[in-house]
Amino acid sequence: MEAIFDPIYLVNGHKEHTSISDILKIIKEHNIEFLDLKFIDLFGRLHHYTLTADRADEELFAVGTGFDGSSIRGFQSIHESDMLMRPDPNTAFIDPFFDHRTISFLCDIIDPVARRRYTKDSRYIGEKAIEYIRSTGIADMAYFGPEPEFFIFDKVQYEETQNKAFYEVDSSEASWNSARGEQNLGYKIPYKQGYFPTAPHDQLHNLRSKMVEVLRSCGIKVNLHHHEVATAGQTEIGLVVDELVRQANALILYKYIIKNIANRYNKTVTFMPKPIFMDNGSGMHVHVSLWKGSRNIFYDFGKYADLSDYARYFIGGIFAHIEAVLAFAAPTTNSYRRLVPGYEAPINLVYSARNRSAAVRIPMYSTSEKAKRIEFRCPDPSANPYLAFAAIIMAGMDGIENRIEPPDPIDEDIYELSPHEKMNIRNTPGTLKEVIDGLERDCSFLLKGDVFTVDLIGSYIAHKRLHEIDQIALRPHPWEYALYYEI
Repeated sequence: MEAIFDPIYLVNGHKEHTSISDILKIIKEHNIEFLDLKFIDLFGRLHHYTLTADRADEELFAVGTGFDGSSIRGFQSIHESDMLMRPDPNTAFIDPFFDHRTISFLCDIIDPVARRRYTKDSRYIGEKAIEYIRSTGIADMAYFGPEPEFFIFDKVQYEETQNKAFYEVDSSEASWNSARGEQNLGYKIPYKQGYFPTAPHDQLHNLRSKMVEVLRSCGIKVNLHHHEVATAGQTEIGLVVDELVRQANALILYKYIIKNIANRYNKTVTFMPKPIFMDNGSGMHVHVSLWKGSRNIFYDFGKYADLSDYARYFIGGIFAHIEAVLAFAAPTTNSYRRLVPGYEAPINLVYSARNRSAAVRIPMYSTSEKAKRIEFRCPDPSANPYLAFAAIIMAGMDGIENRIEPPDPIDEDIYELSPHEKMNIRNTPGTLKEVIDGLERDCSFLLKGDVFTVDLIGSYIAHKRLHEIDQIALRPHPWEYALYYEI
């Protein structure tokens, strides 16, 4: 099992740009047998399609190869199903999870009739968000540093039928296993006390280190790992800050690699935000800064938290469009099991230096211009990162362009304020339905520069309502039996 992770899988030597000729040379020199073409749907699920290596030529990388777009959620109707996927040479890595030597790529999606990028291609949305920033003259680039959290479980079971519904997850380090009989050596992590415990309480250090090793060998820039607050294997592996599209690329592959490594070690990983009742959920705090040339436009030494007017207006834009932003950044019904009081969840729509009870925190570890950024704490790792990052950018830019002021900062524990003191503090929405309804009402800022499109937003809203919101609403919840069975 160990041997599969031995080689170095990065094929372009961390080069910024890899040409088609570079790739064709690598395929020959590394004796590649297969090309694995990966792309994501609107909702962040990764799909793949495999070609034999003799299919690799200039045309494949310039034009792409066909697939059925009607079989992908949120894409095409059956009468207009033909689509193209075109591999991006800059995303190449030798995939460590296949028995036969395989080089993997992320793909752009192409409309073969219009002969241009597909309007519902998530990667294209991220690219257009950067183009929009540049078109304003305000900034040249957006840098993102997401902090995705996830759970590593020993097993998962779930079922939903007409007469039965249940789920069960388990972890050998979970607090609920303190009385387990077989080979119980103790060292269980109590609820909400999983932040930075040492071994033997932390039973997953070696597995996390293996994840870091393979991520780095595949070109994903990570630089730390640790146990997170919750019991039962909650984990964070830190991504290094990068440009918007490259960071979203990295996050898609991060999830793919982590899940597959866990599977090799007979573990299972979930990025769903709230898999465990009465313990902390998994967020994805997103660090953002805007730069113009070599200058960080979020930095202004001497102002509150050394934050510029641009940064403050950017925060104001996020808060003004919070429903539409969260429709992409916290996009599941389960996201709103996390965004509730009592579990360090950032439900208060204020900003603050250092304060983790605020929806936007200004990290104060460093006073340097390079380190100045905002930390938007509401998103979670169930998001499609291209759409989530682009929505954050478009809301923030609308704030800058219209000078939208956020509420005054609050530098105390908001959770401990009295009801009267909290009376004027807005909270995050409480359900996916609220944010999808909000997206429908408030989407014009997303359409600026043709970044998001009407067809993408329409498909997204329709799918979320029909396949997620309505499906949850239709089903009795197990706790309803405890509440109501004997009525």
